[in-house]
Amino acid sequence: MSAPSMKDVAAHAGVAVGTVSNVLNHPELVAESTRKRVQAAIAELGFVRNESARQLRGGTSRTLAYVVLDTRNPFFTDVAAGAQRVAEDAGLAMFLCDGGEDPTRQARYLDLLEQQRVEGILITPVDAGDPRLAALARRGTPVVVVDRGAGPDRCSVSVDDVLGGDLAASHLLDAGHRRIAFVGGPRSIGQVTDRLAGAEQALARAGAEPLTVLETARLDVAEGRRAGERLAGLPASRRPTAAFCANDMLALGLLQQAVRLGLRVPHDLAIVGYDDIEFAAAAAVPLTSVAQPRQLLGRTAAELLLAEARHPEGHVHEQRVFEPELVVRESTSMRRLDGVA
Repeated sequence: MSAPSMKDVAAHAGVAVGTVSNVLNHPELVAESTRKRVQAAIAELGFVRNESARQLRGGTSRTLAYVVLDTRNPFFTDVAAGAQRVAEDAGLAMFLCDGGEDPTRQARYLDLLEQQRVEGILITPVDAGDPRLAALARRGTPVVVVDRGAGPDRCSVSVDDVLGGDLAASHLLDAGHRRIAFVGGPRSIGQVTDRLAGAEQALARAGAEPLTVLETARLDVAEGRRAGERLAGLPASRRPTAAFCANDMLALGLLQQAVRLGLRVPHDLAIVGYDDIEFAAAAAVPLTSVAQPRQLLGRTAAELLLAEARHPEGHVHEQRVFEPELVVRESTSMRRLDGVA
């Protein structure tokens, strides 16, 4: 049985289809007795208006979308929560799409969202230089890049990840570590390369040994565990005494594997993560991490997106950059490796 239509409601109430439309959209134009008759017909038939079709006739749907790298990472759901509050305040819904760190999957979502005529798209891209982003904007769908800087042709909100990497590595150097590993990948993700660059500049400034780089296929807990196995397999003479991970998911996996292998954290291996997700503080050994203002990133991105979507004429693209902050916990200890306090 098909859903009742506006024609069915009009026939049931004995009015024109245009009168039903006015009751739905401009009830002040309809006499009270007629309005009540139409509302009764709607209730009796169980009519539900096709809001999406109505909005699409107007050019866009009342929705925003956020395409994230990986919904399993709480960092992105926290960013999305900030964006969703802005969307709700504007009377919009928001889709959350999992790009899965996969350029092909991300591209499919972008095509689908454009077909759905969303009002705008937030995206944490695998590649901020993806030409599809510029093409979307040219065709009238505003795009704001989240957690990654962008050029002058689009808005972006990000954190200075080079500074974040420098903070993490400098903290480990200050604790007396000289053999430090970097765990993260793939290098195609801009945040990974920036965090690595920041760590490398801190070590170069201190005249320390180069980083031992353990590149990962993904930024998840399982890859962190595998990195722990690789780290433990290195000869003791050159095994790092500390590790900086490109995100907290990797750091938590590394921590789990270290504990399984009988390594003491931080005595045998100090660990620093990145993002400062809620699980970082709740880990068996609370995790030192580089904090990002997650919900602020989401709110700011959504505000920029709505400003561009609703006032495109004269819109000036903004690239907002926030500073990260090191949060020190028990997974690193401020100690000298020679035993001197």
